[in-house]
Amino acid sequence: MVLFLAVLAVFGQTAGFGFVNCDDNLYVFENAHVEGGLSLKGLAWVFTHADCFLYHPLTMLSLMADYQLHGLSAGGYHLTNVLLHAASAILLFLVLLQMTGALWRCAFVAALFAIHPLRVESVAWVAERKDVLAGFFFMLTLGAYVRHVRKPDSLARYWMVAATFVLALLSKPTVVTLPFVLLLLDYWPLRRFEPPRKLSGLILEKIPLLALAAAACAVTVLVAGKWITPNARVSMPARLGNALVYYAVYLRQMVWPEGLAVPYLSPQHGLPPWEMALAGTLLAGVSAVAWKERRTRPWLLTGWLWYLGMLTPMIGIVPVGTTAQADRYTCLPQIGINLAVTWFVAEWRLSRAVFGSLMAGVLAALMVCAWKQTAYWKNSETLWTRALACTTSNSIAHLNFGNVLFQKGKVDEAITHYQEALQIKPDYTEARYDLGNALLQRGRVDEAIAQYQEALQLNPDYAESRNCLGLALDQKGRVDEAITQFQKALEINPDNAEALNNLGNALLRKGRVDEAIAHYQKALKINSDYAEAHNNLGNALLQKGRVEQAITHYQVALRINPGLAEAHRNLGTVLLQKGSVDEAISQFQQALQIWPDYAEAHYNLGNSFSQLGRMEEAISQYQMALQIKPDYAEALVNLGNSFFQLGRMDRAISQYQKALQIGPVDPEVQNNLARCLATAPQASLRNGNKAVELARRANELAGGKNPVILGTLAAAFAEAGRFSEAVEVAQRALHLAAAQSDTRLAGQLQLEMQLYQSGSPYHIPEQTH
Repeated sequence: MVLFLAVLAVFGQTAGFGFVNCDDNLYVFENAHVEGGLSLKGLAWVFTHADCFLYHPLTMLSLMADYQLHGLSAGGYHLTNVLLHAASAILLFLVLLQMTGALWRCAFVAALFAIHPLRVESVAWVAERKDVLAGFFFMLTLGAYVRHVRKPDSLARYWMVAATFVLALLSKPTVVTLPFVLLLLDYWPLRRFEPPRKLSGLILEKIPLLALAAAACAVTVLVAGKWITPNARVSMPARLGNALVYYAVYLRQMVWPEGLAVPYLSPQHGLPPWEMALAGTLLAGVSAVAWKERRTRPWLLTGWLWYLGMLTPMIGIVPVGTTAQADRYTCLPQIGINLAVTWFVAEWRLSRAVFGSLMAGVLAALMVCAWKQTAYWKNSETLWTRALACTTSNSIAHLNFGNVLFQKGKVDEAITHYQEALQIKPDYTEARYDLGNALLQRGRVDEAIAQYQEALQLNPDYAESRNCLGLALDQKGRVDEAITQFQKALEINPDNAEALNNLGNALLRKGRVDEAIAHYQKALKINSDYAEAHNNLGNALLQKGRVEQAITHYQVALRINPGLAEAHRNLGTVLLQKGSVDEAISQFQQALQIWPDYAEAHYNLGNSFSQLGRMEEAISQYQMALQIKPDYAEALVNLGNSFFQLGRMDRAISQYQKALQIGPVDPEVQNNLARCLATAPQASLRNGNKAVELARRANELAGGKNPVILGTLAAAFAEAGRFSEAVEVAQRALHLAAAQSDTRLAGQLQLEMQLYQSGSPYHIPEQTH
């Protein structure tokens, strides 16, 4: 109970912590398999596929179980880690007690294992579930082995040892050294080396376990591939020298656990030779003492070789990624040192009270340090701030802290940290990619493209970089090149739902609507909760005239993500077309609550108010859209129309002129401007000749078949004093209006033509307010 409460006192605070942006995304909150929860499909996946560079199906199953219970609430995952670690500490105590019978020594060793600050990384990091789970099965294997030793002829007990060892290997393959640890326990405290037993017989007993360990090594090499390929920049002698230093550094951290951080990066050209020499001398000296004292103090040799042997897979001789040193690597190896030191101190001739005080003082100090160290894992920001304070030239910390800043909207500060990471490590592919994303967010598209391209030179199979390069090219209007990049991303990873969605968007812009629909549907088959894909599929279906299906997909998108402003706007647009103006207004307003600077939503809301005759409110929305997006031609046109309807011709003329300066020639805009110049109540605003020029151009673009534009041309001729031409054009407009059964327009044209026949132009009556 004391061990359990000690673990809870140190690590219980993690129940209120979140995920961190280092591997937790790969293991949990961006892992579609984990987020599928426990299922037969998930069970089949974890045992037939590797994930996160390792084959550790039990780890992934445990995370799936957590998702089933807690969803994406990080506290539940942290609590599972804490409980597993507490169980491991209790099992260690019980197993050591069975082997040695030394109650307080075993309790102290287990307590050191439970609350040492070097355990923080394994327990407080959700992604290190593999550590605490493998540790739990490691302890079970030790317990099963003790039972086997008591009755070595029992095949069932031996197979229990093998079964628990397999479970440990399926949690984390670095426990491959466990058969070696069992052989050390045979030496001490089990004393199986004593006659009549022979060493060869004990080794032979471990052969099945060694075969399991060899199989785990082979699977790990096969699965990890390039990830564990030795780095050619660091020679084997340098790696061996680094390993000596790391062994010594871990010893120092066990005694003085200050400045702990994640990660410690491998030096590119090895550590200084003097450090290697000093560390080698220290290790050789301890090894010599342990060997010399092997008969009188066998626990010293067992503990020392336990430490050296269990660290071997993680010490950097075969580099794994960029990290050759990490606090978590000491989780099980440190038990050996704890054993040796505890049994050594127990030989001192001190009173029980002094021993008790010494033990309590050491444990209390370590608990305080571990509690403080655990607090740094509260979130990504505290974690990486600490890492940058404790380490130098830490490119990974700069990258991840940059990602924290980017997510908080501090894009310029994020760019600075990405650039720092690249100064330290110019070939850092992920930093190139993240810098590209930040530059793209800042609108520096050409610079973003350059970063994505450099990332792809370093790693041509970087699917995410190809996807984002496609987005950047799309923004530059290079849609065909963007499509090529999306397709290459999908060749690398056919299940990339984001790339499928983006390819659909690009195809939609090219007018290839059916192909776009097919890609959106593939994306949704992979991730049925992909709100943006539902929204975009709705847009594509709308272009095909499948309005009700489009509405359904917009609604599904909003059920998944009520904060998707674009889906609110799109749904509102469809409802407006269907005549449900009030419902459309509600959707536009919701979009603007989410995204107040959404220019298109302001524009659509203005259109809705215009349909209801609420012109002042419409004008306000168009003006807000133009404040956000000054070159928004459609908003300028509709703002001009609103002013026109209110008789504010000077303002209408100004908006139409701006629209014509921005966009391509639009017959509607030219017609509206010509109408203002021909019929404005104020003489100062009228310009007949300019009105004729604009109306003629609009009529040519419309093919001479639009009665409204012909009516404007007639009014322009009249304002220019060319009444015979005005009458002739008005008659043509009248015939077209009658043929189209537009009685209102026909009546207006008849009234205006009578004025032209009498030699008078038509002017809109000046409105009074």
